[in-house]
Amino acid sequence: MYARDVSIELLLASPLHRYEGRPSDGPRDAISAELPESVEVRAGLGIVGDRYFGQRAHRTASVTVMAIESLERLGPVDPADTRRNIIVRGLPIDDMRDEEFWLGGVLFRAHRPANPCAWMDVALAPGAHKALRGHGGMRCEPLTSGTLTLGPAQARTVHPPLLVPLF
Repeated sequence: MYARDVSIELLLASPLHRYEGRPSDGPRDAISAELPESVEVRAGLGIVGDRYFGQRAHRTASVTVMAIESLERLGPVDPADTRRNIIVRGLPIDDMRDEEFWLGGVLFRAHRPANPCAWMDVALAPGAHKALRGHGGMRCEPLTSGTLTLGPAQARTVHPPLLVPLF
């Protein structure tokens, strides 16, 4: 098993889609309660209270994890505007397709990239859509249930190229 200390920088559990229609129309207003200190994750269902929780069409993509380092390349932006569920520091999530990994006490499988959309140019910064291609995070399936909390956490995986050895 390999491990790395990481930091959960942001958690988002939103019952609403903010980016609907045309980007020129602007996003819906955010709800303050959608940025909690902790979230409940349920195996095979997602994050309790999130718009993708229990949606059959999103069973293997109910939780989106993104590295904050990808956003920092854009300059000062609000990570909440990405609408990703978990923003983490120190985890090379974009390189973890088809990997199982533990984040905090929850086991996930990273299935496919969370490709950025044109909304990123409006919500984050001009050019963000193009800059985030290949760096938009991963759509993940929770394989176990548990609670994630903002702050320090540990990430673990079975493949050595991604994380340092745990002894």
